[in-house]
Amino acid sequence: MFKENYDAIVIGTGISGGWAAKELCEGGLKTLVLERGRMVKHGEYPTMYDDPWDMELRGSNSVEDQKRQEKQSRTGYTTNAESKHWFVDDIKHPYNEIKRFDWMRGYHVGGRSITWGRQSYRLSDLDFTANVKDGYGVDWPIRYKDIAPWYDYVEGYIGVSGEKLGLPQLPDGVFSPPMELTCVEEEFKAKIASNYEDRLLTIGRVANITGNHKHKGRTNCQFRNRCIRGCPYGGYFSSNASTLPAAEITGNMTLRPNSIVHEIIYDAKLKKATGVKVIDAETKESYVFYADIIFCCASAIASAAILMQSKSDRFPNGLGNDSGELGHNIMDHHLGAGASAKVEGYEDKYYKGRRPNGIYIPRFRNLGDKKTEQKNFLRGYGYQGGGGRYGIKEHVAELAYGAEFKEKILEPGPWSMGINGFGECLPYHENKMTLDYDKLDEWGLPTVTFDAEWKENELIMREDMKQQAAEMLEKAGFKDVRTFDSVKAPGIGIHEMGTARMGRDPKTSVLNAYNQIHSVPNVYVTDGACMTSAGCQNPSLTYMALTARAAQHAVKQFKSKRA
Repeated sequence: MFKENYDAIVIGTGISGGWAAKELCEGGLKTLVLERGRMVKHGEYPTMYDDPWDMELRGSNSVEDQKRQEKQSRTGYTTNAESKHWFVDDIKHPYNEIKRFDWMRGYHVGGRSITWGRQSYRLSDLDFTANVKDGYGVDWPIRYKDIAPWYDYVEGYIGVSGEKLGLPQLPDGVFSPPMELTCVEEEFKAKIASNYEDRLLTIGRVANITGNHKHKGRTNCQFRNRCIRGCPYGGYFSSNASTLPAAEITGNMTLRPNSIVHEIIYDAKLKKATGVKVIDAETKESYVFYADIIFCCASAIASAAILMQSKSDRFPNGLGNDSGELGHNIMDHHLGAGASAKVEGYEDKYYKGRRPNGIYIPRFRNLGDKKTEQKNFLRGYGYQGGGGRYGIKEHVAELAYGAEFKEKILEPGPWSMGINGFGECLPYHENKMTLDYDKLDEWGLPTVTFDAEWKENELIMREDMKQQAAEMLEKAGFKDVRTFDSVKAPGIGIHEMGTARMGRDPKTSVLNAYNQIHSVPNVYVTDGACMTSAGCQNPSLTYMALTARAAQHAVKQFKSKRA
């Protein structure tokens, strides 16, 4: 069994793991970064330049491909050859469902930082105080003022384009110039402003570089809208293009792909974690690596699974699981409820490029006052969507030919506008994951079983999402307004959260205010597992801010003990 010693170990290379690696290495710590999947270097993205005609079946997946990603293809995220290689093989990496859960995973260096939607919004004290005010879940151990400087730090580094709004429920940040709205989006924005006092429309806040901001090794977004393939320009933030290269430059990082961490080692005499046990994904050899500090950043489900497998006499139910909350309180964002409409009057207009971004309508329900209070559901939602010209006229070769056909395929389709609700899920203790030791994977490790669902509050909220979306489009004067509601399972938002939540009381939570395990403070968990509530905003920016904050804390702790 191979053994090595480091100052710190980071488990995972996605959004949180990349930031942990950067901050620890820049802090001077010799850091081992472990990734269970294959190596992927920035710029080595298989389909980054391909057009549909360059790919087999014009980019569609074969029947065999669909069989190997059967669960993941239920979502539609893996139905195209341009990005299917960023998602795992369901047969090789099985999981179990008591209730349906769409678990989207990417096992490679960079993880889902390659495929994320890049929407970057801050949480506010409306979110950090929600649990304590309405009685669901436990109180966050931090408030907005504790994390605000770290939001500043992260936004300035990754590059977030957006518009300042001055809304208390959606704090402003450090932005590069906002992307432009289309003409129909501008009209919708004006109509919302004239019809409502409690809501507004803005361009999405997205981690794509605009303006004259300088980011080492990266350049501005090229408006190709091929982000999910991996961006060779580094136009959007990913671990591969940004944080991992920064860590590597220090000379303090050792990056080891194909390394499946399955246990964090706990020393009862020292009352601390001392290292990790690893299985080589290719050779299946076993390794042990030791370190003073461990950052668990494998994603909400994977990090919880590692902690649950890390059993000892002191922690028979998993490392740090004195509260019994490990694996519980799974949250995600529910989406797919809203409305769309046709827009007339702009037939002579179009737009330039393929903007990799949409519009955002910030939360306007239950903002802590009587005016916005809803009697039938708690928390709230925002909208994402956009307006453009879609549906190029019929251009199937078998249906037309000749000069007239060639002219028609150059005509863009009608304008339309659509908005899709993005709602908060309450933290329910009974929404959980467990490990099945009777169903092992090919490395002999237990598989994950999901038992989670949307409940009454989420389903009632969805009705309001549809009604308000239709109302706003109708008041704008748009035509043929239609509502939609595709109720899919948790996992659809790809924002799994809450499985090792932060809290003030070790009896009801796993982590403290600095993301340390209460009873094992040299282990930090800074991915989605740490979230105490979900908010309705995309959470990745919060993961990054919490990780940077926790890593600086870890560096200070490490250096004070060595002084």
